[in-house]
Amino acid sequence: MRFAFRLYNYYFSKDRSLARRLRPLIGFTPSNISIFKLAFSHKSASSEKAYAIQNNERLEYLGDAVLGTIVAEYLFQKYPNSNEGFLTKMRSKIVKRKSLNMIGDKMGLDVILSEFNHTRISRSMLGNAVEALVGAVYLEKGYSVTSRFVVNKVLRSYVNIHELEHFDDNYKSQLLEWCQKNGQAVSYKLLARYKYEKRDRFKVAVMVNGKRLATADDFNKKSAEQTASEKAMVALGILSEEDY
Repeated sequence: MRFAFRLYNYYFSKDRSLARRLRPLIGFTPSNISIFKLAFSHKSASSEKAYAIQNNERLEYLGDAVLGTIVAEYLFQKYPNSNEGFLTKMRSKIVKRKSLNMIGDKMGLDVILSEFNHTRISRSMLGNAVEALVGAVYLEKGYSVTSRFVVNKVLRSYVNIHELEHFDDNYKSQLLEWCQKNGQAVSYKLLARYKYEKRDRFKVAVMVNGKRLATADDFNKKSAEQTASEKAMVALGILSEEDY
């Protein structure tokens, strides 16, 4: 029965263009194409009344959990002699928002998002779509197929694991070290705490010698401080615009 649905979706469905785009991307033609349409439907495209069921936030939630587990398992097997601290840092580098945004861009998800959303496609929408897509694959095929999809179609195709091993993304620590070497004082100031998408969001500023160099917003205060630190390092010339 599933084969018949996949055949129909690929050749006859009104959504066959999506099915044909997805096949090389995920490795199979979906039988339940509606789940994958939902994966690319941002909340901005759904009416307030239908908010709960017509956007990809629930799939993001599921995909986030599944992706984290698969990446953890992949790293556990790839680095049999590494400790928990190293594995945790590596997983964080892969699944953090900035990395997922870059993966979504490389996968060309902006093209699909543009077809289902009448709004400007932001960088964050790309990362959200990656998580939602993982959630959709999981619902369609289960854990084993989703794991193969993430490892083969995402990690091995779009993530340079060996480069990440030597990449230091702790910008707060790097900024502090630079300031200490150059006799500068660094501090962080919470500018605002507000509700966004029904969650607490934090806006912080990084101060060097009392001067505000950069600000950033995030759902996590520590993440906002990291992003603000990265921006400050660009402002100070420690990082180039290309690095950022």
